[in-house]
Amino acid sequence: MSNNSQTDSSVLGGVQEGTPVEDIASQLAQADPLTIRPRRSSRVLCIVIGVLFLCASGIVWWLGVRTVSGQEYDDLVWTHFRDAVPSWMAPVMGVFTSSFAAPVVVGVLSVISLVLIVLRKRWWMIGQFVVLIALCAVIPGILKSSLPRPQLINSLASQSNSAPSGHTMITCAAGAMLLCAVPRAWRAVCAVVAVALSFMMALSVVDGQWHRPSDTVMALLITVGLACIMLACTSRSGMDAPGTRASSASVQIVSSVMITAGTVALVYGMYVIWQIMPGLQFSAQWARSGAHVSFMVVQLGLSALGFGILLALRHLTAAPLSKIGLVGAPPAPPKNAAQSR
Repeated sequence: MSNNSQTDSSVLGGVQEGTPVEDIASQLAQADPLTIRPRRSSRVLCIVIGVLFLCASGIVWWLGVRTVSGQEYDDLVWTHFRDAVPSWMAPVMGVFTSSFAAPVVVGVLSVISLVLIVLRKRWWMIGQFVVLIALCAVIPGILKSSLPRPQLINSLASQSNSAPSGHTMITCAAGAMLLCAVPRAWRAVCAVVAVALSFMMALSVVDGQWHRPSDTVMALLITVGLACIMLACTSRSGMDAPGTRASSASVQIVSSVMITAGTVALVYGMYVIWQIMPGLQFSAQWARSGAHVSFMVVQLGLSALGFGILLALRHLTAAPLSKIGLVGAPPAPPKNAAQSR
């Protein structure tokens, strides 16, 4: 108790009665900068991880477009994936393959996110939301028109560049914003929802032969990278209020499981791809099932890994445990005698 009382006095001792709320906020920021921004190490971590995801998207594009094996893998999955979809998934895939699926999903998630942001007074987050959605809506068109796609194999698919998938990017962006907009108790649940929606959208655009597998993987990596960089710009209005910050068992468990399971799934999918490499150039029958399974496993693994990292980084930037965060919110200035009467 003595240590807590010393912390209280050291942090709040400079606040005088009758001080305006703005001055109190300024004094608290000077006493403890973690009340208005995340730790510098957390912001640097968000930027580094975001850049790594963006670099990974470039590597995926290079392997899928600039190499013969990559084009053969994409073509094998693109040609026969519809026949490999399990019967119990067909109705769900049919819903997401509709041209209205992406606008409806993005619209619903965006409205929920905006309502929560306004109700929780996260004003800075509105700008982050608009920028992320705008980038994910504009980037696919720019990259599709600017990135080359050499014709290395004979394919029934269009030879024009189709990477990245705009439907997948905008769906992932909406899921990321929902994850960032909800209170701490709902972050883990929203991360799982975001994984499910982004995964189904990615499978659906390949099932409908709108995109190749590398397009959806690239789209997911770009969106997660941009969302991580967005978290580095978190400010006071986007953070949990002092006094309410605490560790979250659900965030710790779900993010750990998603990151671990996603990594294992990614490694397994890459192993399967390596195993079927000899049969790609012949479109061998025995390689088809491996190609389909590896695509679904890699897509699901990357979705779990990406949103698991976003879940952990969101809590890291929203709730740094500072002195004031442990003590609680400062007392409100007392009302004057005239107001009390």
